[in-house]
Amino acid sequence: MGVCSMKVSAATKSTERILLSDNPPRPYMISRSTAFWQKLRRWWPFYIMALPGVIYFFIWHYLPIWEAKIAFEQYRIIPPNIWVGMQYFSTLMSSPVFWQVIQNTIILGAMKLVFIFPVPILVALLLNEVRSSGYRKFVQSVIYLPHYLSWVVIASIAIATLSPVDGAVNDIIKAMGYDPVPFMTDSGSIRWVLVFTEMWRSAGWDSLLYMAAIFAIDPQLYEAAEMDGAGRWRKIWHDGAGRWRKICKIWHVTLPGIAPTIATLFILNVGLFLSQGFDQVFNMTNDVVNSQIDIIDTYVYRMGLRTGEFSLATAAGLFKGVIGMILIVLAHTVSKRLTGKGVW
Repeated sequence: MGVCSMKVSAATKSTERILLSDNPPRPYMISRSTAFWQKLRRWWPFYIMALPGVIYFFIWHYLPIWEAKIAFEQYRIIPPNIWVGMQYFSTLMSSPVFWQVIQNTIILGAMKLVFIFPVPILVALLLNEVRSSGYRKFVQSVIYLPHYLSWVVIASIAIATLSPVDGAVNDIIKAMGYDPVPFMTDSGSIRWVLVFTEMWRSAGWDSLLYMAAIFAIDPQLYEAAEMDGAGRWRKIWHDGAGRWRKICKIWHVTLPGIAPTIATLFILNVGLFLSQGFDQVFNMTNDVVNSQIDIIDTYVYRMGLRTGEFSLATAAGLFKGVIGMILIVLAHTVSKRLTGKGVW
């Protein structure tokens, strides 16, 4: 018994000396390289799935950055190129066509941001309120389908549907006693055609991110809201000031829960403000309305591939990229100050 007590006392003193020493034993640390290989072995199927996307962005988005210097050179198919500095940027700034292109891009960007960005949020909120899982899956399948259609197919559908001769939309208009509207060749309508076709194609697919954010909300928050008297859609209550208000679980629980997702996607959409979809405009434009929907992307295509002005096209593309980066930083800063949420 005495021997055991002496051993325990000695072990206790040894532990105290270690704890009170200036250099206590360090816990076992895993090196960064070891941690990397452990993560790689654990998550390798997901890395394989992401590999095609990484390769795509590397080839089409990162490699072209190294050739951005063409914007400052007089490009020649047979080297060497001649350094001209800001000459091509000056040419762009003095071109009335380029300023018309910028105006069209800004107008289309503003229309899409205002009228399209809120739609996926509304779709996700409505789908979340559908109680029948079978019906919800059916609706999701229907609204996701347009995303898989190319703009060639969508443009063909739009041209056929909006035709002033035998289009379904104009048949309804004529049945109501009005004259048919040539939507695809009307300068006042073509921008709205672009907005609504983009909305039809992307609203369902973009709602996926918001649906995922909604499903991640803690169900106990809804239970707490229910206990506080908030119905699924509304509950009337009287406050101390004598006013009647509506309390919505959607307003007080769901929307705050997906606010970080909304803020992030809004910032990214602002960053893509000058990227209004080359494929869509290219497939829906014509000589009559081209002056209304000619955007920076189609201008770059026309200058680079049709006229061979590679340096001028690169300067226009670099201009768009720099402005897009500035817009992302500004949107992130404003969002961080107002909501405390941003991209980084």
